[in-house]
Amino acid sequence: MLNFFSNKSNHPLAEAREARRILAEIATREPQAAVEDASAWLESLAADESFKLAQRLELILKLDEAAVAQARRLGRDYPAMTGASRVQESRHWQIGHSYWQELADAYLDCIARKGAAEKEGDAIRSQMPLLYGRLINALAARLKWMRFRYGPVDPEFWKTLGGIYLAAVDAKVAQKPLQIHAGSGETTIEAEYLKALVFHAAAMDNLQPLQIEIAERFITYFLPCFSLIKELRKDNVYWVDASKPLPPTRLAKLPEITPTLRFFNGTRAVESVAETIELIRGEGRVPPRINLGAQYDVGTVIPVLDHLAMCWAPTPPMRSNTRRRINSPLKVVNGLIGVHQQLSGRGSGTEGVDSWVVDDVSLGGFGAQVAVSGHDWIRIGALVGMQPEGGDNWLIGVIRRYVRTGPNQGSVGIETLSKTPRAVFADAGGLWTEALLLDTPEVGEYARMALAADALEEKVALMFDIDDKKARLHPRETIETGADFVIANFFVQSYS
Repeated sequence: MLNFFSNKSNHPLAEAREARRILAEIATREPQAAVEDASAWLESLAADESFKLAQRLELILKLDEAAVAQARRLGRDYPAMTGASRVQESRHWQIGHSYWQELADAYLDCIARKGAAEKEGDAIRSQMPLLYGRLINALAARLKWMRFRYGPVDPEFWKTLGGIYLAAVDAKVAQKPLQIHAGSGETTIEAEYLKALVFHAAAMDNLQPLQIEIAERFITYFLPCFSLIKELRKDNVYWVDASKPLPPTRLAKLPEITPTLRFFNGTRAVESVAETIELIRGEGRVPPRINLGAQYDVGTVIPVLDHLAMCWAPTPPMRSNTRRRINSPLKVVNGLIGVHQQLSGRGSGTEGVDSWVVDDVSLGGFGAQVAVSGHDWIRIGALVGMQPEGGDNWLIGVIRRYVRTGPNQGSVGIETLSKTPRAVFADAGGLWTEALLLDTPEVGEYARMALAADALEEKVALMFDIDDKKARLHPRETIETGADFVIANFFVQSYS
C-alpha cells in the first residue's frame, strides 16, 4: 500500500519498508511513548510539502490506526495520574491532548488541500467518508481531554465539528455504515457526531476524571437510544445548529430555524439507564457486554449512571435552594490538613490561603470565580475551608462543579458540608490523628467527621477533648471519600 511513494522525498515515511517499521513500532510501544512518537510523525508530515495528497492522507490514516489503542489507553490511565505529582499529571495530559489535536489538524489539513487542488482531491474522494469519521472521532477525543481539565472549549470547536458533519451530509455519507478503526464496531458519521453532542450534554464539569472516562464509555453503550433529527417535536430536549460556533443546548426556547438545526433527546436513554442500574445492583457487577475499558465496582459506576440520567431527563434538575447573586471576596484553604491548621489556629498568616470571589450563594453552598493559573489543586471532590468576608468563622465544603472559563479563569460550585466545623486531635487506638468534627455531638446520635482515609478503621473509636468535655465516637458508614480525606458517620457514645 505504501509502495507508491516518490523517491524524491527524504522523509523517513516516504520509504515503504521504513514506514512499515515505524508504524509497527508505534503499535507495540508503551502508550506514552507510542503517542509521543505518533504526534512527532504527524507534525513532521505537516511540515513536509513533498507528499502528494493521497500519500499524505494514507500515512495519516495509518499513523492513526497504529496509535489508536495506545491513545485510548492513555485516556483510560489519565484519571489515576490525578493522584500523582502535578508535574507527572500535566505531562500525561499534555501528551494525550496534543496527540488528538495534531491528528485532527492533520485531517483538517487534508480537507483544505483537497479544496485547493481539485485534481489531487479526486484521488482521495473514495476515502472521504473514513476521513470524516476519523476526524470527528479525533475531535471528540480532544473534547474529552479538554473536559479532563474542565475546559475551556473554544466556540469554534463546535463550528468545526458541525462543519465536518454537514460536509458528510452534503456528500450523502453521514448515515452510511462505517468502521472507524480496525476491530471497532460499525457506526456512522452521524452517530459519531451525536456521541460528541451527548457527551457535552452530560455536564462533565460535575464529574471527576475517572467518572468522565466511565461516562464516555456508557455514552457509547447508550448511544442507540439517541437519534439526531431535523423535526421540531414536543419530546425534543436538546438542540444544536451544526453551522454555528455553539455547543448543544437545552431547549428552553425555540432557536432560530435553519436548515442546519438538529434536535435530540434522551428519553429512551433515561429508561435504559434505570434498567441498567437495576441490573448492576442485582448482579453486583457491571454486565460483561458493557465495555468500560476496565473493571469498576458497583459503588463507582452507579453515581455516574445517576448523573447521566439526571442530565438526559426531559426536565432539567431543579436547584434545591434559591441562589442569590452577590459579589464578595472569600478566603479559601485547600485540603484536610490546610483546613485543620486554620481551624486549630496553627495556620501561619496568609500562607496557603487563596482569595476567590463569590458570585452567588444559597443555603447549600457557593458559586465562585477563581484565577486558576496558580491553583492546580482545584478539582471536583476537593475539600476546602472557606471564610466569607467580614466573618471570623470557617465553613467546610467540597467542590462539586468546576469549569475553566478561560486560560487563567475558572468557575467553581461548592457544596457546604458544615457551618460550625471544629478541628480536633483524636486518639484512634493509640494513634493521634487530625480530624474535623462537622456536627455538634449529642450522645446517642450521629455526627460526621472528616479525617485522613488511612486513619479510619472500622472498629476503632475516636476519642478527643473539646470544650472541656471528653468525646468518644464510633465509626459507622462512610459517606464520602476524597483524594486526601474520608467523611464518615460516627455514633456518639459519650460526650461529657
